[in-house]
Amino acid sequence: MAVSYKKLWKLLIDRDLKKKDLEEMAQVSHYTMNKLTHGDNVTTDVLGRICKALGCSLDDIMEFVD
Repeated sequence: MAVSYKKLWKLLIDRDLKKKDLEEMAQVSHYTMNKLTHGDNVTTDVLGRICKALGCSLDDIMEFVD
């Protein structure tokens, strides 16, 4: 089962944030952001830091797709 982070990118656009802003806010590496961009797997720790930085839940940033 694949993961889509389209919701995350839409949320960043809605909040007028860039990926670089999210890197700094959530304290994640550029490598990790690149993995997210390509829909690769990341740890739940990373997803938790992103949710905390944006004040949202997992459902707001990702979804499982077939």
